[in-house]
Amino acid sequence: MTDADLETRTLVLLRHAKAEQGSDAADDAERPLSARGSADAAAAGAWLAHHGLLPDVVICSTARRTRQTWHQVAMGMTGSPPEGGPAGPRPTVRYEPGAYDAHPEELLALVRTVDPTARTALLIAHNPGISLLSALLDPEGVDEGGLRTAELAVHRGPLGWAELGRSGAPLTARHAARG
Repeated sequence: MTDADLETRTLVLLRHAKAEQGSDAADDAERPLSARGSADAAAAGAWLAHHGLLPDVVICSTARRTRQTWHQVAMGMTGSPPEGGPAGPRPTVRYEPGAYDAHPEELLALVRTVDPTARTALLIAHNPGISLLSALLDPEGVDEGGLRTAELAVHRGPLGWAELGRSGAPLTARHAARG
């Protein structure tokens, strides 16, 4: 590992997995994952583990579907519940109400508060904010459709979390559990 590798920060953006349809806007935050969403989130976690992208910090919206997405991702990463397991130490998990229905600048403000010693952070949130944050971090990596449910966008850059901003972390990988 080079000195440059030690300075690189990795931000993984994850749009929550597929949720059940809600009956009205009032219950949107309480919509649970569908069976497909649970499977896709676990597959996303397995992909992260396979690529050595285990987070030091997780920032997760407080919506039910994002919390369930994190739980399934953690199961996929470790093969056990999110309390830790064979794949490594348990990350610090922050459930943030401000990540629900957030604009990209609000999500970026949450990322800027990550512990400076953390090398990899995972942000689990909602569209359009999560897709727009990916575009803000790397305007060249924009996909017009944005992130699909359970899709990961991996951004890497040399800046510390507090300095992260527009065009500050190029998109280095994308992965969707389903085609």
